[in-house]
Amino acid sequence: MSVTAFLTDSTLCIGCKACEVACKEWNGVSEDGFDWSGLSYDNTGSLGASTWRHVKFVEQSPAPGLGGNANEASWTFSSDVCKHCERAGCLEACPTGSIVRTEFGGVFIQPDVCNGCGYCVTACPFGVVERNGKDGRAFKCTFCYDRQKAGLVPACAKACPTESIKFGEIAELREHAHNRVEELRRRGVDDAQIYDPVESGVGGTHAMFIVRGDPRMYNLPPAPEVPTGYLRKAWTSSAVAAGVLLAGTLLAFVFDGRRAHGSRKERR
Repeated sequence: MSVTAFLTDSTLCIGCKACEVACKEWNGVSEDGFDWSGLSYDNTGSLGASTWRHVKFVEQSPAPGLGGNANEASWTFSSDVCKHCERAGCLEACPTGSIVRTEFGGVFIQPDVCNGCGYCVTACPFGVVERNGKDGRAFKCTFCYDRQKAGLVPACAKACPTESIKFGEIAELREHAHNRVEELRRRGVDDAQIYDPVESGVGGTHAMFIVRGDPRMYNLPPAPEVPTGYLRKAWTSSAVAAGVLLAGTLLAFVFDGRRAHGSRKERR
């Protein structure tokens, strides 16, 4: 069974949100609300319980350009999704076993097992997981696990008209990403880079991105960390503190015993 991944190329995304619609239609995800946010045209805002794919609109400051875009504020778009981390904080924090790793490498929340505790929400370094406001259960992208089992690509990748979202074997996508960035730089796009945080607390992801400029503009932290990674330090500190308290207690008993023995000798 091959390990699969997404590769989202923001240089090809046109912001059409076809991936968002396809995701909702296939998975039966409820609407996000139709209120005008005032934040450009990005009315879905962010990933959440009812937004498993989110096309982010990034408005950049005026910069040197070509043709009619010279010295004008520019727009870039990128379709964000759960990263399906190699070391998933949500999976490690889940107390019920609701969150599992599938044979394709994705991280899947079993809604019939989730008890709505919310530990996974605080453990996600990307802020992806969210509890449903109606029943309290946590939801996120399923990596279209049902489609993959049937030999189909995820709905978002299938619907993308520009092939901004690619899906396939993870090693092949990494190679494609490097070739794509080299091509972009040959064409003068010097700020193109790959977001694939292998050397970080999450140990890599199954959702990689090609972005321009600072990845943080796309809500991609440069060094994501899994909160449970700090547990060893916490337990070590607790053990040291407990050892010091135990030693102090034993010494107190020893000195108190000697003092009592000395008092009995004086009485004799």
